Amino acid sequence: MEYLKVIAFTHHHIDLKSLGKLVICDESLDNRLKNIQTVLPVSEIFYIGTCNRVEFVFLTKEKTDKEFVTKFLTVLDMGLPPEFMERFLENVTVYENEEAFNHLLRTSCSLESLVVGEKEILAQIRKAYENCRDAGFTGDYMRMIMDRVVKTAKEVYTHTNISKNPVSVVSLAYRKLKELNMCGNSRILIIGAGETNQNIAKYLNKHKYSNFSIFNRTLSKAESLASELNGKAYPLEALENFNEGFDVIITCTGSTEPIITEALYAKLLHGDTGKKVIVDLAIPNDVAPAVVHNNPIHYIEVESLKEVARKNIQERYNELVHAEDIISANITEFFTVLKQRRIELAMQDVPRKIKEIKNTAINGVFAEEISQMDEASREVLERVMNYMEKKYISVPMIMAKEILVKQS
Repeated sequence: MEYLKVIAFTHHHIDLKSLGKLVICDESLDNRLKNIQTVLPVSEIFYIGTCNRVEFVFLTKEKTDKEFVTKFLTVLDMGLPPEFMERFLENVTVYENEEAFNHLLRTSCSLESLVVGEKEILAQIRKAYENCRDAGFTGDYMRMIMDRVVKTAKEVYTHTNISKNPVSVVSLAYRKLKELNMCGNSRILIIGAGETNQNIAKYLNKHKYSNFSIFNRTLSKAESLASELNGKAYPLEALENFNEGFDVIITCTGSTEPIITEALYAKLLHGDTGKKVIVDLAIPNDVAPAVVHNNPIHYIEVESLKEVARKNIQERYNELVHAEDIISANITEFFTVLKQRRIELAMQDVPRKIKEIKNTAINGVFAEEISQMDEASREVLERVMNYMEKKYISVPMIMAKEILVKQS
């Protein structure tokens, strides 16, 4: 655990609009992480970006002080103005070693989420890790960490009521939307066909809303969601010329710049002066601030859901305590697993060396004597040697692990 580090920027210390400036788009993620590993002594790394957090989980022997974090952000090259760089440095949270592991487990169990009890965070962390693993940014150590992260989160969700009557950012947003008493044939534009919009679309479909137009960069994903909602699918660029009007916009994309600018919004209105509803669950926001300020809009965004989320934490206090106990037990257990893995890695050359000894004995030291044996005797000798080889490989490993367990 001595090398695990987490650099975290979260809703606990940074407003979500500012947090959006740290979000890395999929297209540039690989290059930014490659830069980190090229310039800094970071052996494994993955990036987590959700609606209320941006975190970097990595391995390094370096002390992660302010100087390291400053260099880390500089190498990421996010184009941050000096005032934002200073703000992030003042509000960053750095976790090291066991504290970093504990934080990662708490996060995966939703204990660090804006809404405690929402299960989406585990899937988001897994996907973030898998994307970086597949791109070659992580190895065996992070694999073990993530195996334990998933195991712990599943235990918490299974053995506590923390996710009973689950509340999520999506469900909170839908509750706000429902309070506006929209009619069933309201014209709804859905911009982005990712997991968040898929989830809110399920609520809308369940409650008999039926007039959907879905826009997405990848048309096939828009078509897939449109088929579930019996709506129409369009490529994202078609939004510019959409003139069929709307009552509600639901947007959540991975764009680092506003999708809905003043000019685009005016085109979408097509002369309509009525009050509209916008649900913007993207971080950074998909809607330009000027659109909200200069038009009659019911605006629902992640930041506005915080107060409801705080009440949710208070209601689940007893479950938090139970979850903490499960996390603590898993941390203790993981230390033993980690030591066992180190023994496996330290002894991984044992099988090769034993095979070399056997081959030297058969083909060198005792080659003349063996050549004088009949075929049946040679077969018996071969079986004995193979048996001894397996035992010489497995017994030391088992004994080392048993000694380790007794010492723990």
